[in-house]
Amino acid sequence: MTTRSQAIGMVACAFEVGATPVTEVQLLPAGEFRAEDGRPRDAAAWRLDAEIAALVIKRGARRVNRRVIDYEHQTLNTEWNGQPAPAAGWFSGLQWRDGEGLFATGVQWTPKATAAIDAAEYRYISAVFSYLPESGEVLDVLNAGLTNAPAIDGMSEVVARAAARRTLHDPQPPLENDVDKALKEALDLTEGAGIDDAVAAIAALRTQIDTAQAAVAAAKAATATPDPAKYAPVTVVEELRTEIAALRAESTGREVDTLVAAALADGRLLPAQEGWARELGTTNLAALTSYVESAQPIAALRSSQSGGADPDTGEGADGLNAQQTAICRAMGLDSKTYKAGLAAA
Repeated sequence: MTTRSQAIGMVACAFEVGATPVTEVQLLPAGEFRAEDGRPRDAAAWRLDAEIAALVIKRGARRVNRRVIDYEHQTLNTEWNGQPAPAAGWFSGLQWRDGEGLFATGVQWTPKATAAIDAAEYRYISAVFSYLPESGEVLDVLNAGLTNAPAIDGMSEVVARAAARRTLHDPQPPLENDVDKALKEALDLTEGAGIDDAVAAIAALRTQIDTAQAAVAAAKAATATPDPAKYAPVTVVEELRTEIAALRAESTGREVDTLVAAALADGRLLPAQEGWARELGTTNLAALTSYVESAQPIAALRSSQSGGADPDTGEGADGLNAQQTAICRAMGLDSKTYKAGLAAA
């Protein structure tokens, strides 16, 4: 996730510690608030409500060490003034109270601080916290200090850097980014979801993506190597189509030859029509068949003028002339019997 920048704020509100030190003290008010010197200058105001406080408390619960309450924020100043930074007290938890604000709980004061408070030497508490520069949303409470100034007149650059370094080196898990509303909607998370819920949702999405990618890879592999029992290569199909077309043409050619030869023999086609008939049969066999079946034979083309006899000798294939053949027909004799009788005579 994108890391959001954070700034360090320090404000001493008019929250009195009280004459008798207690175990709970108010650190920050509810709602929007500003310092008397006009801070923050990078946001309209600092902002704290129940939802924001819940996240601040959640971050605070991850801390290992108790947070310090010092004098006049000397914990931050010691890096540049070299002075010791004794603790006035420690607190272990945070608590939100509607209409009031954020409180430190489990506060333990040192005897010296107790005496100073009882003697009214210190009256107010000042919290050091981090926030988002643009919105002013409070992110975390770093520590606090006893002070007598109701509002601190800003932090010097040195002190601000010291606060930032202490935040980075604090022995707690680093501040995590809150799940934005847009991300919650995209991951279908509930309103109170946190970073762990987002990580779990993203992990689930990654699993779904991996499963989908595996399915796509399997489908591609199956497509690349088709089952030869179910599919044939395109080249084989094209060869079969060519062979089938050749066989059909050969078959059609034989049928055309048979039709044309028969029609020429019995006079249903004239010799001059042969070329036309063959072309028609090649392109439309049904049309040629219909024509030949409906054509009337020409009788003169079905028989010879010599009655089948040789025009030169007048004899037929059986060796009889026309007259002898007529006698055979009149007497009911076959040509061989009649021819044998002629030979005996």
